[in-house]
Amino acid sequence: MRIAVTGSSGKLGRATCLRLREAGHAVLGLDRAGQPGFDFSMIDFTDYGQTLDGLLGITARHDGLDAIVHLAAIPVNGPVPDATVFHNNMITTFNVMHAALRAGIDNIVYASSITAMGFPFAEPPAYLPLDEDSGGRSNNTYGMVKVMEEAMAGQLVRRRPSLSITALRFTNVTQQGEYQAFADRAGDPAYRRDLMWSYVDARDGAQLIDLALQHAEPGFEVYNVAASDTGLTVPSVDLARQAFPDVLLRKELGEHETLMSIDKAVERLGYRPQHLWRDELAR
Repeated sequence: MRIAVTGSSGKLGRATCLRLREAGHAVLGLDRAGQPGFDFSMIDFTDYGQTLDGLLGITARHDGLDAIVHLAAIPVNGPVPDATVFHNNMITTFNVMHAALRAGIDNIVYASSITAMGFPFAEPPAYLPLDEDSGGRSNNTYGMVKVMEEAMAGQLVRRRPSLSITALRFTNVTQQGEYQAFADRAGDPAYRRDLMWSYVDARDGAQLIDLALQHAEPGFEVYNVAASDTGLTVPSVDLARQAFPDVLLRKELGEHETLMSIDKAVERLGYRPQHLWRDELAR
């Protein structure tokens, strides 16, 4: 396929471009920062004109696209004012999705977030492990955008029966060289508690993006994206009972099984996380 990846200079964007190119796709990176070349062009996605023009075609880059992976965003609250996070991220995602609709691109995979599920979980979740039905709860402006993006995507697919939009709810994306912190605090239940002790390696995130593109079907679908284990050595059932003693455990948990359920992605898309923190540190 001919695939554009927005936010291609980010941690997940770089891993995604590499994965898709290795799979044989023609991949064009699009971002506000980077070195222009045959596989990269600079676009400000807050500008709808640039976005539409860039998806319709860019001379010497492409004359049409089969799919878009949308990862571009201010990634967290904090570096800029809250209103800036909201305005930038909401407009960026609207521009990309609406321009794709106008350009006749029927396959969109984009980054939603654990922040659409209640992060940082000051109020207990309804149940554990958290699955895709547990969305629609935001506690900051970044998360509010993610909830609204999912609602928008669900409406856009109604407007063209062939359109497929897949939202991937990523937890904190981690990469090689960042796992020593896990070992340093592996026995501390407070560590990464706001993330429900979850994480995902950027390469496994890219794997699920690749699978979502391959298995795209008309309509809107949501998948959680996490590693298959937690980032701690404390048994998962103990973490759940200590932090959320009144929350229903809906299944028997493996010793270190993730509390951000990936069962849907495993069963429907064949997702198999391959880069777990213990294995990475042992290499």
